[in-house]
Amino acid sequence: MAEHANAEIFRRGYAAFQAGDLDTVRSLLAGDVVWHNPGHNHLSGDYTGVDAAIGLFVKLFEESGGTFKVEVHDVLANDDHAVALVTASASKGDASFASRAAHVVHIRDGKLTESWFIGEDEAAADAFWG
Repeated sequence: MAEHANAEIFRRGYAAFQAGDLDTVRSLLAGDVVWHNPGHNHLSGDYTGVDAAIGLFVKLFEESGGTFKVEVHDVLANDDHAVALVTASASKGDASFASRAAHVVHIRDGKLTESWFIGEDEAAADAFWG
């Protein structure tokens, strides 16, 4: 059975993200996307619009010396939503971070319109990202 179109979109976005292909990632985001970045650190908050979301991704790569990655374990989707079960990890200096998470998105007309990343250990993420 073929995977739902929204699961394919989400997987394509993750593959592009891991490859550093932010042009493809940009093409999969709605112009008014709202990216909710969790936690209580300087990167936490809501990023509204494609440029703001891409800016967050650039910061994640820069602040981790390019080590930030998200390994996808599975993607589930329907006509309105997709959920990726993932492990996010990064390192910088002697510090490292890894956390399993659920990444939930709304998708409309083939574009991600809203995103929530729910990690298993937000305190560890806050300590890592500062």
